[in-house]
Amino acid sequence: MKTLFYTWLVCMAVLLSGCTSEHKKSDCLDVIFETDIGNDIDDALALDMLYKYMDQGIIKLSAVMANKCAPEVGEYMDIMNTWYGYPDIPVGIVREGADDAWGRYAREVVALKNEDGTPMFKRTHGDYDKLPDAHILYRKILASKPDHSVIISTVGFSTNLARLLDTPADEYSPLTGKELVAQKVKLLVPMAGNMEDPKYVEYNVERDLPAAKKVFAEWPTPIVVTPFELGLAIEYPGKSIECDFPWAPQHPLVESYRSYGEGSIQYDRPTWDLTSVLYAVEGDKWFTVSEPGTITITEEGYSIFTPSADGRFRYLKATPEQADGINKRFQEIITLKPANKKND
Repeated sequence: MKTLFYTWLVCMAVLLSGCTSEHKKSDCLDVIFETDIGNDIDDALALDMLYKYMDQGIIKLSAVMANKCAPEVGEYMDIMNTWYGYPDIPVGIVREGADDAWGRYAREVVALKNEDGTPMFKRTHGDYDKLPDAHILYRKILASKPDHSVIISTVGFSTNLARLLDTPADEYSPLTGKELVAQKVKLLVPMAGNMEDPKYVEYNVERDLPAAKKVFAEWPTPIVVTPFELGLAIEYPGKSIECDFPWAPQHPLVESYRSYGEGSIQYDRPTWDLTSVLYAVEGDKWFTVSEPGTITITEEGYSIFTPSADGRFRYLKATPEQADGINKRFQEIITLKPANKKND
């Protein structure tokens, strides 16, 4: 009995770490997710993918960072972490950020009630005003990581990343923010810009243009950009949301999708943010990757790519055949039942 109990404890410890025996700790990707969740539904779909990768032991999701300044965002991310069975994932928020507009679906999901008046979805945290500033949480987390080990998928504004670059040495590390990033981060995967239309001002860039300019100019690690036109060409089908989740009568992703559609789930939506997550975790197997170069963010907000053999930037493209495969892969991941979800 003691041997069986010990074996059970070891198995549980491995499962909860986010790295199963199929993916040894040395192979398990360490990911931080940066999101303006609440603006468009693709953020919620992308976050769902990350939990499913956690379920399979492919990644460790070390933190979820909000770069959208809205009062309900931290609580919404807490609901998602809790519902999917990962209540201890750290959450960082932005204060005095570039965008303080309320996100409809995040606000509405936070407010949902059962018939008896209790919240529909459980929370883990209480006082969301006490959640840490994201750029400080970055320092704490990065300082604890092996060198060149962390992949950051960023699918919103560059506010937190720009602030991180400017941080001084502190109790977590004697390094400056830029030095800490150079030492600990392996790859940055931003959903940003437009590589097909050099005169297009993409939303994630425009909402905090000074921060985007700074990050694209000063970020010291390799960067692979998933541009606007890529996600625009690949739409997640509303039919999947409608038909593939009958096992969960109360599902925060489904409720978010319904709220974003103003009561309807019968609509398809571009997969901008999902492409960042897919590349961050699965690499270039699904995509065509550009030659290396530089990407400059202009004063107008344009994203200009210039080929360069020693450039640290690349960006993603997809043929129609690849786009179809990517869409199928999205559906394959998102329609999985969460393995770590606790029964209410």
